[in-house]
Amino acid sequence: MAEQDWTPEPYVSGAERPRGTGSIFDPNLVQAATEGPRAFVTGWPVWHSRSPLIHRAWLKQFGLPGSYDRVGVPPEEIGEFFRTLRSKGFVGGNVTLPHKLAALDAVARRDAAAEAIGAVNTLWFEKSGRLVGGNTDAYGFAANLDAQLPGWADAGTATVLGAGGAARAVIFALLKGGIKSVRIVNRTVARAEELAERFGPRVTAHGEDEKPALLAATDLLVNTAPIPAADPDDEMPDWFAPKLPDLSALPDHAMVADIVYVPLQTPILQAATARGLRTSDGLGMLLHQAVPGFERWFGRRPTVDKALRDAIVRDIESGV
Repeated sequence: MAEQDWTPEPYVSGAERPRGTGSIFDPNLVQAATEGPRAFVTGWPVWHSRSPLIHRAWLKQFGLPGSYDRVGVPPEEIGEFFRTLRSKGFVGGNVTLPHKLAALDAVARRDAAAEAIGAVNTLWFEKSGRLVGGNTDAYGFAANLDAQLPGWADAGTATVLGAGGAARAVIFALLKGGIKSVRIVNRTVARAEELAERFGPRVTAHGEDEKPALLAATDLLVNTAPIPAADPDDEMPDWFAPKLPDLSALPDHAMVADIVYVPLQTPILQAATARGLRTSDGLGMLLHQAVPGFERWFGRRPTVDKALRDAIVRDIESGV
């Protein structure tokens, strides 16, 4: 069939189709036997995940047998997917949106990070056969700061922009690293208050109107909020430089980190660079959070090096 003749079939929910047809549970979808441990990343959607590029690069580097694949599972089928992992031959895998909370409920045991953050992004089996859930996002965030912003843990005060799921991992890492005070700034103050209550007295909640005053006393600024979608009615030419966030209130010694990695140089990092501040992009968090899982599944602890980073940067820049 010519490529131009192919069109994807529209997604039909499990309630409207024979059980499993067209999904990972379809008995007609027989996967080829794979030598060595099998790991995965699951989400819905999951095609955009760059995790396979990372883990396959390490498998090749170590010369190890095994595989790491994307497995797209719709929300109504994720429970069965988790229950049948071992019978499908998986040793574990990664979990991304929207399944991190479902994974939290599916495991027999959670590590301390998953308990504190309230989400699971990494699964593995204990020798007893119990499914364990962990969260490596906080580890990845801290390891990235270690590499790009040495001395970050000496910052007395951190300000976190955003109060979504990613902010939980960041706050956990900051507190564990020894940051004395963490202030959460969010448009919806109630969400920030929920996180502050979850993490205790070293964390406080604030609205957007308080941001300038908070920035003036910030040693480390971390953005966890996604980049807003472009306004379709904006008639500004693409070549015109976009307006950057106002970071003029930050002290000259402040450090700025962003967990967003597409694009690598986010608006807040561009603004920080223009101020001459030290910065950390979000790609390193993605790379470092993959290390513990690979070690559990394949038995070797990899390192994040320039060659791996450059490979992922090329993939990002390809625009695919």
